[in-house]
Amino acid sequence: MENNFKSGFVAIIGRPNVGKSTLMNRIIGQKIAITSNKPQTTRNKIQTVYTSDEGQIIFLDTPGMLKAKNKLGEYMVDVIHSTINDVDMIMWLVEPSDFIGNAEKEIINAIKKSGKPVILVINKTDTVKKDDLIKYIDSYRKVYDFEEIIPASAIKGSNVDTIIEMIYKYLPYGPMYYDEDTVTDQPMRQIVAEIIREKSLKCLNEEIPHGIAVVIDQMKYRDNKDIVDIDATIVCEKDSHKGIIIGKNGSMLKKIGQTSRYEIERLVEMKANLKLWVKVRKDWRDKDIYLKNFGYDKKSGE
Repeated sequence: MENNFKSGFVAIIGRPNVGKSTLMNRIIGQKIAITSNKPQTTRNKIQTVYTSDEGQIIFLDTPGMLKAKNKLGEYMVDVIHSTINDVDMIMWLVEPSDFIGNAEKEIINAIKKSGKPVILVINKTDTVKKDDLIKYIDSYRKVYDFEEIIPASAIKGSNVDTIIEMIYKYLPYGPMYYDEDTVTDQPMRQIVAEIIREKSLKCLNEEIPHGIAVVIDQMKYRDNKDIVDIDATIVCEKDSHKGIIIGKNGSMLKKIGQTSRYEIERLVEMKANLKLWVKVRKDWRDKDIYLKNFGYDKKSGE
C-alpha cells in the first residue's frame, strides 16, 4: 500500500430524519441503512465502507439524537456518545434551518468534548432558497468552529463528491481496513431484519413502529437452488398492536411480507421464501433481557 493512502472512521450524527441513512446509502451506492420518515429508524451503529484509490472511509451511521424515554432510548444515546469517542472525525447532518434547539446543543457539547474534526453538512438544500441557506450557514458558524460547512442534498446527490473530498482532507494516512469490495460489516441476517422493520414502519400507523423489533429465527439457503428460506418474527408491545400488524384476514402482514420480500430478493439476488410471525413482548423496550435478545446489547456495543 502506498503511503499516501488515507483511511479512518467517520461518525454520522444528527437529529432523527435529517437524512443520515439516505446520505450514507448515496455515498456507498447501495442500500444498507433503512430509511423512513418516522423517528428512531436507525437504532444501532450501521457500519458501511467506501473505498477509492485515494483511501477508505468507514462510516458509522448513528441513531438520531433524541431525549431518552426508555431503556432502548438510553441505549441509543449511549451508542451516539461511544461512537463519537471511537472515530477519527465527525460528520454532523442538519436540516436547512437556523433553529438550534436542545438536541443541537447536546450535539455541540458532545463534539466539543471529543476534540475530533467536525464537518457540518446542511442537507435538503434543494428545499430552500439560496439567500436563506446563507443565513443558516451563518447561524451554525457562530455556534461552533467547523472544519467545513457543506450544503448538500442526499436525495438529489448534489455536493456528495465534495463531502467525500472534504472527509479525505481531514482523515489520517492509514491502512485499508476492509477488502475493497466490502460495503458493510453487517451480517446478512441483520440487514434482512432491518429491511422487514423498515417495511413495517412504512406500512403501519404512527403509534406502533417504535414498539416493534424484528428477529430472524432462521435463514437457510437451499442446496443447489437459488432460494433462501427465511422465518422472521415481528415483536410488538401490546395485544392490540398484534392485531393491527396482522390486519384483517392477515392483510397487513401480507403487505409487509410482500414489500419486504421484493427488497430481500434484490439484496440476496435469489428468490426468498419469507414467513412472518407476530409475537407480543410487553414493554420490551424497557427490559434488558429483551433488548439484548433483539440485538441492542450495551456490552457488545452493537
